[in-house]
Amino acid sequence: MAFVTTRDGINLHVKDMGTGRPVLLVHGWPLSGDMWEYQTLALVEAGYRVITYDRRGFGQSSHPVTGYDYDTLADDLAAIIDALALDAVTLVGFSMGGGEIARYLSRHGASKIAGAVLLASVVPGILKSPDNPEGFDLETLAGLKKQIRKDRFHFLRSFARDFYGMSLLGGPVSEALLDWHFALAIMASPMATLDCVDAWGMTDFTADTAAFTVPTLIIHGTWDSSVPAKIAGERAAKLIPHARYIPYEDAPHGLFATHHAMVNADLLAFLAETA
Repeated sequence: MAFVTTRDGINLHVKDMGTGRPVLLVHGWPLSGDMWEYQTLALVEAGYRVITYDRRGFGQSSHPVTGYDYDTLADDLAAIIDALALDAVTLVGFSMGGGEIARYLSRHGASKIAGAVLLASVVPGILKSPDNPEGFDLETLAGLKKQIRKDRFHFLRSFARDFYGMSLLGGPVSEALLDWHFALAIMASPMATLDCVDAWGMTDFTADTAAFTVPTLIIHGTWDSSVPAKIAGERAAKLIPHARYIPYEDAPHGLFATHHAMVNADLLAFLAETA
């Protein structure tokens, strides 16, 4: 593991594992790069080089009070790609992390990118608008922030249960995994946790979707209540040229854990197709 320093002096905690073709995994909110445990193991064992990192404000990266807009976050991603001299890298973004990929491609181009995967991603945007009438309204986002300010720890506990669809029969993940989720989430700074609600909740990536000029895979759960497929994944599949869309029936938002075997198989198949 190492740190990459951005242009504004922020240290990003990076893990670089394995050898072979590079795959860079961008984590979701409110977690850290360690959320990719299932995918990292499968990809490294399949012979890929896997890079994960903690977004500024999260995990073991610096916790600044500013810089939680997508232009800055995309430039952070670019700093990692440049520092590690990555070429022909496949980018995989979960939830909020899909936004970084979209904004990276529109700001920095696809010359170093072999493919992109949007996993339960917020792209092309989840805010209610004439083009997205079933999206979230500003009051809903404000309510989330109010809960975080009141008791961030209670919010993170309760949010995780919906995140992994724990109301489904049998419970898709263990209580121990929920504890792990909580441990990762509380490592984030309160400022980053709050400001990123505005970032992933209010950013419109519609214009950025034209920058997906590389092979793109979109995976979304049909039971996702955190980022419903109808307002995100399905719309992204229509906007991104030649994207392949795979809906996971009855999968919740945290499908990287609840459906990790399926996700890993589809990732490996996509990587093989784009070799």
